[in-house]
Amino acid sequence: MNMDNYIDTHAHLNFADFEKDRFDVIENCLLNKVSMINVGTTFLDSKIAVSIAEKYASSVYASIGVHPLYAEKEKFEKTKFKELLKSKKVVAIGEIGLDYFYNISKEKQKELFLEQAIFAKENDLPMIIHSRNAFLDVYNILKKRKVKGVLHCFTGGLDDLKRFLDLGFYIGFNGMIFKTDLDEVIRKTPNERILIETDCPYLTPPLFYERRNNPLGVKFVMEKINELKGEDITTVVYNNTLKLFKIC
Repeated sequence: MNMDNYIDTHAHLNFADFEKDRFDVIENCLLNKVSMINVGTTFLDSKIAVSIAEKYASSVYASIGVHPLYAEKEKFEKTKFKELLKSKKVVAIGEIGLDYFYNISKEKQKELFLEQAIFAKENDLPMIIHSRNAFLDVYNILKKRKVKGVLHCFTGGLDDLKRFLDLGFYIGFNGMIFKTDLDEVIRKTPNERILIETDCPYLTPPLFYERRNNPLGVKFVMEKINELKGEDITTVVYNNTLKLFKIC
């Protein structure tokens, strides 16, 4: 029986999809040695993520931020987010970044991203970064400032990978590795820069036991990465997470 420890670095148990059974799901994950970071996309669900994390002494954490898809609907209210930072369970700012898939003002997205990147730097917290069809612009914003974090749900090519590795960023892989050919990118990502995640309730691995993904799905992601690497790097990846998010 595999008794390795895992941390899902990008879960959304703060979403309404888990409203009826989120604590049952969390308890089952903890029994199976899977910890998690629930990631905010608005002020409201960031607040919910913090309240969930506060119910546990360890193993359940929160990230707070405004997702680029809300750039035209929600401003980054620094004072309100600063209040959430009073919780020691907040380990990152995110999910923040740029998303050019939808027709949402690029300028407003960039403004929102930059505000939150500055906020992360001011509070010495890593960022959880969303980038869809926008890798170059994300890179250009990040390269000008000494910041740290992870490129969540990475789907870039080898050139994108090199740019972000050179900045010192970690690379997050999830169920997209079963939908898109990222094999070579995974092989070329140094072991000490890999993080695993689910983005649950989305991106369910093909062999998962239910349609709605949950943090247990990271085990399938890790298994696929180990297969591509030709070695078991589960412990390395777990320790990467502890290091980036300063989880004791």
